[in-house]
Amino acid sequence: MSHIKDMERIKRLPADFLKCGITGWCLEVIFTSVESILNHDWRLMGRTSLLMFPIYGCGALLGPLGSLADRWIGESDLRVTDRMIRHGMIYMVLIFTAEYISGSFLRARGICPWDYTGKAANVDGLIRLDFAPLWFGAGLLFEQITKKRGR
Repeated sequence: MSHIKDMERIKRLPADFLKCGITGWCLEVIFTSVESILNHDWRLMGRTSLLMFPIYGCGALLGPLGSLADRWIGESDLRVTDRMIRHGMIYMVLIFTAEYISGSFLRARGICPWDYTGKAANVDGLIRLDFAPLWFGAGLLFEQITKKRGR
C-alpha cells in the first residue's frame, strides 16, 4: 500500500515543487519586508532572487522524507504533536544542510544571493543557526502544502 502512495507522491512532485518554490519566494519577500522595519525603511521593500526558486522548490521532498523517517523509526503510538516535532526537527536539519550546500555551490560561482557573515550564529556566512525556528516552521508548512487533500 505504501508503494502506491509513494508512486502518487512522485507523480505530484512537479506540482509540489512549484508550490514550494512559490511559497518560499513569498515567505522570503515577506521576511525581508519586515526586516526592513529594523532598518527604519518604511517602504517595506522585500527581495528575493530567481536562484532561490529551485532551492525552495526542493521543499517538495520534505514530506516524502518525513514519511520515510516515520517508516524507518517507527510510527506506533506516536501522538500528532510528537510527529510534528519529529518532522520539524528533521526538516530543520535538512533545510540547514540544503542551505549550506547550495550556498557553497553558488558562492563558488560568485552568485550566492545571501551572505550572513557578521550576523549572529552564522556558519561560514552560509547559514544562521538562530533561524532554526523559522526553518522548523517552514518545513512543516511545506509538508502541509504538499499533502494530498483528504489525508
